[in-house]
Amino acid sequence: MLLRRGCWPLVAAGLLALAALGWFVGGWFSSGPLKQDTAFVVPDGASLGSVATKLKREGAIESAEAFRLRARIFGAGSSIKAGEFMLPKGASPSRILSIIQGDEVLRRFVTVPEGMPSIMVHERLMANPQLTGSIAVPAEGSILPDTYEIQSGESRQAVVLRMQAAMQRTLAELWAQRSPTTVVKTPQEAIILAGIVEKETGKPSERRLVAGLYSNRIRQGIMLQADPTIIYPITKGKPLGRRIRQSEIQAVNDYNTYTMTGLPKGPITNPGRESIAAVLNPQQTDVLYMVADGTGGHLFARTLPEHNANVERWYAIRRARGDF
Repeated sequence: MLLRRGCWPLVAAGLLALAALGWFVGGWFSSGPLKQDTAFVVPDGASLGSVATKLKREGAIESAEAFRLRARIFGAGSSIKAGEFMLPKGASPSRILSIIQGDEVLRRFVTVPEGMPSIMVHERLMANPQLTGSIAVPAEGSILPDTYEIQSGESRQAVVLRMQAAMQRTLAELWAQRSPTTVVKTPQEAIILAGIVEKETGKPSERRLVAGLYSNRIRQGIMLQADPTIIYPITKGKPLGRRIRQSEIQAVNDYNTYTMTGLPKGPITNPGRESIAAVLNPQQTDVLYMVADGTGGHLFARTLPEHNANVERWYAIRRARGDF
């Protein structure tokens, strides 16, 4: 029986759909581009999206977007694991996912990102199933942000001590190289100010300038007015998740630099090496003010009128975004 002429588009569409389905499924199980067995590291806390991007960058898959989509459909809901894995030559996307979801770990790692407060370091270590034992929340500012290799069955306390020893070594090294222009008088003050710098800018290129700005304020007895120092007593460094209230800006405590001059009584996070280096060798500048520029960086000003104009620009950006 011949098909009617009007049925051919439906048949063609069906064939195209089957071909697309075949490509989609086949691409999950077909050989990948790896030319040789390759070690691949999944960072601690990495998302499927970031791992897919890393796999593409390192030549293990053809498309990060296709891998991510197929993994969500065919991945059986298992989570990826942190550590170093060996990906065999020509491994298919399906095989790669099963490896990084499985127990074929060569080396295991835990990562503390720059600016992660100690309460979140504690949560990350306690949630790691490879580690054993309980720990208290480490002293704020005592952990050096970095990626640390861990052993299955290792105690959490041993890992914390290793992280703290790394901070002590790094701080001693950087303190010995400090510039005469630094305003901090002790290594502990360096950690406190570095924590503020770490929290205040997301751009590495701004660190020394922000350190110079706060150094100027300390020298001149001007309040630092750093928003993260308002948040720390409320959340212990976790994201606030809302706007800061006026009552919180006016709160008097040992951390809020809107109601006190000088440094807070202690660190507000675990600063990274570069932020510590920045406060120990700040950029020479006469800027005293900064406000967000909408790109993750800041606009800097020497005078209050200049700063007020920059604030108006920031408000205009936020209004355009619908924040107000």
